[in-house]
Amino acid sequence: MNTELANIFYEIANILEIKKAKWEPIAYRKAARSLESLGEDVSEIYEKKGVNGLKEIPGVGKAIAKKIIEHIETGKVKHFEELKKTIPRGVVEMMRVSGIGAKKAVKLYENLGIKSVKELEKAAKKHKIQGVETFKEKSEENILKGIELLKASKGRTLLGFALPIARDIEKKLKSLKEVKEAIACGSVRRREETIGDIDILILSENNEKVVEFFTNLPIVKRVLAKGETKAAIITKDNMQVDIRIIDEKSFGSALQYFTGNKEHNIHLRKLAIKKGMKLSEYGLFEGKNRIAGKNEEEIYKKLGMQYIEPELRTERGEIESALKNKLPKLVVYNEILGDLHVHTKYSDGGNSIEEMAKVAKENGLKYIAITDHGGKTISHINEKELEKQIKEIDELNEKMQGITILKGVEVDINSNGGLALKDSVLKKLDVVIASVHSGFKFSEDKQTARVLKAMDNDYVNILGHPTGRLIQRRERLNLNLEKIYEKAKEKNIALEINSMPDRLDLNDAEVREAIEKGVKITIGTDAHSVSQLNYLELGTSVARRGWCEKGDVLNCLEVEKLKRMLKK
Repeated sequence: MNTELANIFYEIANILEIKKAKWEPIAYRKAARSLESLGEDVSEIYEKKGVNGLKEIPGVGKAIAKKIIEHIETGKVKHFEELKKTIPRGVVEMMRVSGIGAKKAVKLYENLGIKSVKELEKAAKKHKIQGVETFKEKSEENILKGIELLKASKGRTLLGFALPIARDIEKKLKSLKEVKEAIACGSVRRREETIGDIDILILSENNEKVVEFFTNLPIVKRVLAKGETKAAIITKDNMQVDIRIIDEKSFGSALQYFTGNKEHNIHLRKLAIKKGMKLSEYGLFEGKNRIAGKNEEEIYKKLGMQYIEPELRTERGEIESALKNKLPKLVVYNEILGDLHVHTKYSDGGNSIEEMAKVAKENGLKYIAITDHGGKTISHINEKELEKQIKEIDELNEKMQGITILKGVEVDINSNGGLALKDSVLKKLDVVIASVHSGFKFSEDKQTARVLKAMDNDYVNILGHPTGRLIQRRERLNLNLEKIYEKAKEKNIALEINSMPDRLDLNDAEVREAIEKGVKITIGTDAHSVSQLNYLELGTSVARRGWCEKGDVLNCLEVEKLKRMLKK
């Protein structure tokens, strides 16, 4: 239900933006982001704590809480249904295409009568759009790219939104005394950026009880299939979830089979054949004898290799490395000691510095860096406010025990490569993240030169979300990453894994390239509310998929050593 409600609030924000409302779109988007990042279904929060529980969610006030309750009780939001009638449906639909905001969508509707993405695509291919004021030939190219991105995203859900659903179902299944184990496998266990379906393997000896329990969970919207050892449902968030009940002697081999991607599994099966064995979801066999199957570790061991962590099972050299005993010792989730990218009410965040620090401490972190926006493209902190924030952080560090708050900023990289704040301000900070928040369509030469110039600034410690991509919504910047890696190594600048579910930027392949060049990595949630601090796990998943060891990630350093590393 969280994703469904978040989507409704995003649509309300888009419609209100078209109608030129000033503050309401911001409020609805803020609430939507909070709902997406909740680890618990919003209906369960309402059931336990009522309206006051809903109002504890960042961005949810009395009016929005009322709409959440309405949706929980009726399945609809009357305000949304009424708003939809006030504008042509296609205008909102067009806003789902990367680069099409409210003004552009209205202009295309008014000038060309475009009422859907399908009509938009047809118009762009026939070069009708470049005839509309402010639209050019390049605009048509970008629109077509955006439509392809939209098509590719159909039927797939961001990891950050699918993972809480998978975990919630695992937890509920494990509450049954008949269930010994329940593990989401496939792309969820590999921590892929986007997820198709959720597949959960269950170890149990009472199949009928498990299937009945699963198909009657409160999150079930529709039951697709119901058998003796299998069942499939559609959740209220429109995720398909399949369960398979496996016997104990085959559970490990089934888990291995349903975790690795197709190419990884084919390679393993071929390797087994070369060794005179047969590998399947039922076990590893020599002739008719099952020689492994209860757990994954014994399968890899019998095949003469190191155990391969789930995140690496993607056929990118992990099997060859495992056969040579040369797999990296991947960074572990609890080795991450701090979060190096956090926003507060000083810019566009929903919580105070103290609130963010308290929750970070509760999450087991030793430090966080407060890095509000410094620039003009986003609600930002000015130099006077930054001075005030520095003083507040000093006072909080005196007062709070068990966590250190680092002074920082996320400063905009201007179109010419300069930074939006003066060096005289930046030098007072522990952490300076430089990020691109505008000028996404520059050519590769111009974009690369711009970023390289920013990295030449002596106070920059981290390049934030380096490629600027938004998964399913915006393509990466035109950047020569080889040159970025070289400059990062030369200037001792770390490259960020931004943990926001729709960013995960750098991605895993880029992280691997960077660390092979000797570049250090940082992980930052980019949290704008306390609930988003949980995203640190997503960034760590990317680091693991990128073959990172503890020594590659600056967040694994104790705070004093980190501060020395960042000092220039």
